[in-house]
Amino acid sequence: MSKRDYYDVLGVSKGASADEIKKGYRKKAKELHPDRNADNPDAEAQFKEANEAYEVLKDPEKKAAYDRFGHAAFEGGMGGGGGPRPGGGGFHGQGDFASAFSDVFDDLFGDFMGGRQGGGRQRAARGADLRYNLRVTLEEAYNGLQKMINVPTSVQCDECDGSGAEGGAEPVTCPTCSGMGKVRATQGFFTVERTCPTCSGLGQIIKNPCGKCGGTGRMQKERALSVNIPAGVETGTRIRLAGEGEAGMRGGPPGDLYIFIEVRPHEIFEREGVELHCRVPVSMTTAALGGDIEVPTIDGGRSRVKIPAGSQSGRQMRLRGKGMPALRGGGSGDMFIELAVETPVNLTSRQKELLREFEELSEDNNPESHSFFSSVKNFWDSMKG
Repeated sequence: MSKRDYYDVLGVSKGASADEIKKGYRKKAKELHPDRNADNPDAEAQFKEANEAYEVLKDPEKKAAYDRFGHAAFEGGMGGGGGPRPGGGGFHGQGDFASAFSDVFDDLFGDFMGGRQGGGRQRAARGADLRYNLRVTLEEAYNGLQKMINVPTSVQCDECDGSGAEGGAEPVTCPTCSGMGKVRATQGFFTVERTCPTCSGLGQIIKNPCGKCGGTGRMQKERALSVNIPAGVETGTRIRLAGEGEAGMRGGPPGDLYIFIEVRPHEIFEREGVELHCRVPVSMTTAALGGDIEVPTIDGGRSRVKIPAGSQSGRQMRLRGKGMPALRGGGSGDMFIELAVETPVNLTSRQKELLREFEELSEDNNPESHSFFSSVKNFWDSMKG
């Protein structure tokens, strides 16, 4: 059976560039991988055919020979050098396949294995981000404040200036991975890339670790920080302090510190965004006759509110601009007063007598009760019918 054209095998044109050839091979390798084609008995042969084609076309000298002579250029067997070599025939097994496959290994499995990250070098690692939970009062959230906090974190070692080496000496290239931070191992048809066990992916090792930090380049310490809490914060607000997180490994950049705000519940006010709600008890007499009451505001002041005669429990009145400030400007919200008409308790005999007398004289003064019981009577009559 004659060999198929290598360009046709990879699904590219004869004038394809090196990148197009690589993309074609990558696509075919994904489509034809035996692990994905358990029900296709020809998948393995087609997979090897694609690798054979890529092994030739990725090499400029082999590609030039193939373009000129076709398969006849390799009738003596494909070699690992720049041209044909005698002995054997066809695709040359695991060695050639591993070489071809490793060139696109990162493209196929880079996300799964963590990628190459610039050749695997990771000499200086960024420090971790930190979280600090800060509780503030509603008054503090209204006014804003400057607050000192103590944050336990990792800071750069002052003995080795963060290098991790005794006396601040420079680390040396890891002999196991030659500074790449990763090592490769061929397992059958696959080339597996793993983090270097000697340097843990840093690409460097320290011969004489710093005695103060143990070679990490950082130490545990509690830092005092001044945090600016803007007016209008609410529970869930996050404040980022760039560069105030943990120090990086071996001189790497520090992480960030995130302040998460929690606003404590208030005994008088209830907050909903920029709005405040305040439930105010009023006497039965004030609710019936009307009058003025004073209510507190979140800024520590007082506001006089006029209660209309005949007010009922649950009635709301708005005080404009007396709510919480918006976090990023835009003015302030409103404050809502909700009336709670209070029924008197512990009445004296004279008070009871007066209320009974009032009850006898107030038959037409309770429109809601009259309407409700009229509806109840109609309901009962309809049930009897």
